[in-house]
Amino acid sequence: MTLERPMAPDPYDLLPAVPSFELTSEDVRDGQPMESVFAHDSVGGDNVSPQLTWSGFPAETRSFVVTCFDPDAPTGSGFWHWVLANVPVQVTQLPRNAGSEASAGAVSVRNDYGALGYGGAAPPPGDRPHRYVFAVHAVDVDELPVTAESSPAYVGFNLAFHTLARATLRPTYQITD
Repeated sequence: MTLERPMAPDPYDLLPAVPSFELTSEDVRDGQPMESVFAHDSVGGDNVSPQLTWSGFPAETRSFVVTCFDPDAPTGSGFWHWVLANVPVQVTQLPRNAGSEASAGAVSVRNDYGALGYGGAAPPPGDRPHRYVFAVHAVDVDELPVTAESSPAYVGFNLAFHTLARATLRPTYQITD
């Protein structure tokens, strides 16, 4: 059964524009379906975060925040799959499955599954393909004032005032009947 509802806006279209930089992955491609290894284990996936590499960010960057958000989740507020804050500026890539825990002094914030780290794609079976917006935010401070108990919305609020630039990839995922 496909849920009939309008497509949600891209979350970053609703925020002030910032410059972009390059985000690439060996595992996911912009606009292309993700493999099931990146899906949540509740839908038969392996709950593995994809490899990400970024470059070309502003020289003033002091740290990064890595996020994954599904604007198409039937919640009215989307679904946060991953929030990794205060990634040191010298870290410009995350290997596959880096989302299993925080590393290099970064802070992993609870996702909307209620767990720390990456929570894979799990759209309702039969729903249209969902967009998974992987974003790396170049930040103008060494650390945002967040902890593992902060909500993704609180991290986003802080990002609104500290983002210098943002890079995104938007792969999709769908569970067919």
